[in-house]
Amino acid sequence: MSDLRILGIDTSGKVASVAVMEDSRLLWEKSVYTTLTHSQVILPMVEQALSESGSELCSIDCVAVANGPGSYTGLRIGIGAVKGMCMGCETLKCAGVSTLLALAYNCAAFKGIIIPVMRARPGISYVGVFESDGRRVTRKIRDKVTKDSDIFENLDTTVPVMLTGDNARAVKEQFFKDNDNVLTANAACELQRAGSLCLAVNDNKDLITQADKLEVAYLQATKAEKDKAHSDKQEEEK
Repeated sequence: MSDLRILGIDTSGKVASVAVMEDSRLLWEKSVYTTLTHSQVILPMVEQALSESGSELCSIDCVAVANGPGSYTGLRIGIGAVKGMCMGCETLKCAGVSTLLALAYNCAAFKGIIIPVMRARPGISYVGVFESDGRRVTRKIRDKVTKDSDIFENLDTTVPVMLTGDNARAVKEQFFKDNDNVLTANAACELQRAGSLCLAVNDNKDLITQADKLEVAYLQATKAEKDKAHSDKQEEEK
């Protein structure tokens, strides 16, 4: 699998993003900060991407999709769409890519530590830590959901650090306001981009799998799971 043609789909946040890449060359990409639900916009964007890149679905080698963390509903929409595509084209493979890994690939040209940070709730973020040599990104710790203070109050900033993700600016302001060694990504690299999903799969082909193996990685319990746990606890206390 040297010259892969990859379709990337990201519905993990407020941005809907689709890209087509072949052999590390970006053929097509579109990202929309949308007020509509991803279910309304993502498939028309896929159709546009395939048409304008001169592709057909069954000419795609792999569909890369953000599999979390992120919006519970958005992630399910993306994963469901990809599973449906694979059902319609038996030769099509897929790859679930960490949203945080893809965000790190937004800043792959940066040499140093890259920390994607996505807001989960006040004071708590989804965080990943990666290192880039200026092209390839490697993981330093597993993705986690944690208090901002647990990661950033004792962060080693003797090496250059790049913050990206929707909570990057807030973290910079709170913990590193006067630290010139900690940077924040520019607007073009701050939020999810489907092209970065494709880059991640190009560099990590072991992510490629069959559709029935594709799963969502929420990193924390969903609201339904929390409600059930609360209900079960109340029943036990009766």
